[in-house]
Amino acid sequence: MLFPEFKEFGLPELLTVLAAVGFILILINYIINSLPLSLIKTTRLASNQTLQPVSVIICAKNEDENLTEFLPKVLTQDYPDFEVIVVNDCSWDNTENVIDEFAKIFPNLRKASIKEDGYYKHGKKFAVLVGIKATKHNLMVFTDADCYPSSDQWLKEMAMGFAVPKEIVLGYGAYEKEKGFLNKLIRYDAFMIAVNYLSGAIKGKAYMGVGRNLAYTKELFYKEKGFSNHYHINSGDDDLFVNQAANKDNTNVCIDKNAITYSLAKKTFRDWRLQKVRHLTTSPLYTPSSKTKLTFSYFSQYYFYFSLFALAITLKTLLLIPIILLLKMIFQVIFLNKASKKLNEKDLLFGSVIYELILLFIYPIFHIAKLLNKPNKWTN
Repeated sequence: MLFPEFKEFGLPELLTVLAAVGFILILINYIINSLPLSLIKTTRLASNQTLQPVSVIICAKNEDENLTEFLPKVLTQDYPDFEVIVVNDCSWDNTENVIDEFAKIFPNLRKASIKEDGYYKHGKKFAVLVGIKATKHNLMVFTDADCYPSSDQWLKEMAMGFAVPKEIVLGYGAYEKEKGFLNKLIRYDAFMIAVNYLSGAIKGKAYMGVGRNLAYTKELFYKEKGFSNHYHINSGDDDLFVNQAANKDNTNVCIDKNAITYSLAKKTFRDWRLQKVRHLTTSPLYTPSSKTKLTFSYFSQYYFYFSLFALAITLKTLLLIPIILLLKMIFQVIFLNKASKKLNEKDLLFGSVIYELILLFIYPIFHIAKLLNKPNKWTN
């Protein structure tokens, strides 16, 4: 028989117990970090309440092609009163002309420009701050120049999340579906990150958001003194601000399919690695509770797979490996099924175990690269 008999407690029995603990940790991780999104209950403005004016902020650095393609989808939102502020951050391409031409057609489009300064180098946070100072309204919605909303209801759905006393609304910034395995891997990574941070916000423990689809009030921004606590970090205009400003009462989520934003995923592993390294530079500045949550999530996954690997040491536990792995796959599909439907990522569900294993292998590579590289400029 290829199962331990537990007549005595030897190595096979120990390995079986360790694997069982790993399976339990994975289930706990799903319950904590995935289940809330499946059972979501959010607060929304009542249908008879008036939608407040909104300012949309987009920072653009050499984004003439993306603005030409995607900006009209923002400017034509079905919303009663909104402005769009595009910050032209020292672009040397045709970005400024593109903004000026669209401004002739759309009176709610305004431009804020930053000129190159040879003595003062700045990151994206400065551009975001310039955009915030240029706004007229208290409610602010942020996206990137290389993003587009899934429908003309995006702005309305995000604004509906500002029910009293909500001051932050977290949306889902997805990547466009394209052919190729790398595209699925990048999309799965973004999907699982969103499942975790949206579930955290639903439980009243928001710890991050993404600048591709994020909203908060100007009043909150100034109350929290903006980016002053982490201005020295190039990244973090989105996740670090949410990490410092969110609490159990003031944060809402918006996961309507009409409110998803999409952007193009990186085409090469190198470009994706550089993007991930830049994003990972912010995690050391998270609050202790946020770090604990993320640590447990990754620890449970690594522990589970290492415990399965250990089962291969003896023949008595060898048959347990496919059984436990199959059970894990079943529970993973069950827990992520509703979340994948809500976030319009259903096609990622059945390959999720493969994507997860690959990400667990390459994430240490990203962290090592983070230690070796110090990004000195911002890009989307």
